[in-house]
Amino acid sequence: MRRPPNPFSLLELIPQEEKLEIRPGRKKLSFGVPKETQFEEKRVSLTPSLVSLLTSMGNDILIESTAGENAGYSDEDYSKAGASIVFKAEEAFACPFVIKIAPPSLKEIDMMSINSVLASSLQMKIQTPEYFYKLSLKKINAVAFDTLKNNKNESFILKSISEIAGRSSILIASELLSQTQGLLLGGASGVPPVSILIIGAGTVGTYAAKTALGLGANVKVFDDSIAKIRDLMDKVNSPIYTSTLNPYDLSKAVADSDVIIGAIRGRNRAPQVISEAMVESMREGSVIVDVCIDRGGCFETSRHTSHSNPTYLKHGITHYCVPNITSKYAKTASISISNSAAPMLLELCNAGGFDSIIRRNRNFLNGIYFYKGILTSKAVGRWFNLEYKDINLLID
Repeated sequence: MRRPPNPFSLLELIPQEEKLEIRPGRKKLSFGVPKETQFEEKRVSLTPSLVSLLTSMGNDILIESTAGENAGYSDEDYSKAGASIVFKAEEAFACPFVIKIAPPSLKEIDMMSINSVLASSLQMKIQTPEYFYKLSLKKINAVAFDTLKNNKNESFILKSISEIAGRSSILIASELLSQTQGLLLGGASGVPPVSILIIGAGTVGTYAAKTALGLGANVKVFDDSIAKIRDLMDKVNSPIYTSTLNPYDLSKAVADSDVIIGAIRGRNRAPQVISEAMVESMREGSVIVDVCIDRGGCFETSRHTSHSNPTYLKHGITHYCVPNITSKYAKTASISISNSAAPMLLELCNAGGFDSIIRRNRNFLNGIYFYKGILTSKAVGRWFNLEYKDINLLID
């Protein structure tokens, strides 16, 4: 029986040297941390401990003077960590990598260098088309904390902020309830605890429920997702009343509640699940904390307030509707954000730059909404009626 012809030549059968990818060497990167200028924004994006870690790797960190002051960090703290203190915002914004909490203003975008990288929140609902036009002119690579995800498909920085928002919403409600009704959240021996209704079983709702239960309150949680409700019940590890958003049970729960926490976000805008008529049914002196006010709020009676003027009365009900609620706890929030961002920044440094990391870690693509001056976010494009492109078609 004849052997079939060999499809390989003798040279092809000889063992060859293995060809391995040559990774780019670690490059010295320069990060700028300007002082936050958005109204009542007290948080800072990098803490001295993370600055110390980044500078020990040979990177340059430029911190605008007093950038961390409202979060409890002095210029001396940053200087000891290896950062250079600059006294003009232009110097921080001129760095190839700019890291902020709030998105930059139009004036601040003008200070940025061509082709630089911006890492900040996006806060799409407060933006204008001019903001994106300015980013395009500067050919900016923009990454949004709001949508950046990890290997578990979690928005890890947003999740850390949401955890603090959930916990703080209960603490704020407790303080307000003591002022309006003289009630202690968890009651006392022979005194019944207050009733708290939480709308939304996501991260904010979960941590609000855990905090409220820990203080001894009676808690009810409503959501339109059974999967989220099951997940919340597993995490709180305590018997708790839960329900879907059916009108009958919801109306009854609203009328019986001393405190309602709004924590249901929605895809683009928070759904208004609590009508004005429902708010009118609440007992006078009750408290509403709308954590979703940055997405329009989930109460029909909600309107924006501020840390300096945080509440207003509507139908005898105290409303707290501060958008950047975690800024009230600026140091805790800053540490949480900085710790959450640390793995991403370390990977960026080890990869050798922005272009290298987005090729090595595709999770970064979730957070990018501008790439070299081209809008790549479908959500932004549809919201503002702007042309956008799939980022996968733009990178090699």
